[in-house]
Amino acid sequence: MTWHEINDEMIIALPEEFDMNANLGYLKREKNECMYETENDHITRMIAIGEIRSLIQISVIDNKQMVVQFLNDSRPSEEWQREKIVKYIHEWFDLNTDLTPFYEMAKADPLLKKTVETFYGLRVVGIPDLFEALCWGVLGQQINLAFAYSLKKQFVEGFGDSIEWNGKKYWVFPPYERIAQLTPTDLAGIKMTVKKSEYIIGIAKLMASGELSKEKLIKMDFKDAEKNLIQIRGIGPWTANYVLMRCLRFPAAFPIDDVGLHNVIKLLTGSETKPTKKEIKQYAAAWTNWEAYATFYLWRTLY
Repeated sequence: MTWHEINDEMIIALPEEFDMNANLGYLKREKNECMYETENDHITRMIAIGEIRSLIQISVIDNKQMVVQFLNDSRPSEEWQREKIVKYIHEWFDLNTDLTPFYEMAKADPLLKKTVETFYGLRVVGIPDLFEALCWGVLGQQINLAFAYSLKKQFVEGFGDSIEWNGKKYWVFPPYERIAQLTPTDLAGIKMTVKKSEYIIGIAKLMASGELSKEKLIKMDFKDAEKNLIQIRGIGPWTANYVLMRCLRFPAAFPIDDVGLHNVIKLLTGSETKPTKKEIKQYAAAWTNWEAYATFYLWRTLY
């Protein structure tokens, strides 16, 4: 992680294959997003480091440097805390991944060729917090994206922490320690099924007990991490791969049963029917260890 500080601002060096407009285009796709705000090419969000709540604003200079400003006197005094914020941003935008081999492969791929030209510099925008990623995966099951965002907003505003700045509230995702103490009745005000409430509380309890953690999963190989996640109540192969892709950063993560993926392949191939699993595997044969990026870029064409 290459970064330095100038006048209380943190400056993060960006990889060559980074384009702020491509990433902003993705971040702006849903007006009901409650974890950050995008305005005038700036991104504002709160990041929690332990008990410290830092409200940051991100801008980018010439796609080469990311400037991180602290708002509301929320700059942490300790360097290790600021280092953790830099790490969070690196994970959020997947800045440590060299995309050159992916672009080389995609140039010759019939499904990806046009997509990577259109969205060059887009990273797999992540969800660095494991509990948030798992909750988002559960909330999004079997409903449309707009409704999933509405559920997330209710959950975050009901149980998260916020900082007010310039007349607006900025939220931190509810911590698993807090949710582990609840019952499904406590979540009854959120318009999700009782089953989903049970799943989310169950995940929170596993994390609170230390049985489930990001650190443990990252140390596993891909198949073991996938198996561990699928064993958790409420998490099937789609949710597991979604989390492996957007939080744990396994490049081979592949939510092959995703409806959006099926729709975009149907669209790009001009087919009248959705592809079978066998056909998807044939298309994906060239994507080995880039399945996560291929999926994310294909999803992007749907927005």
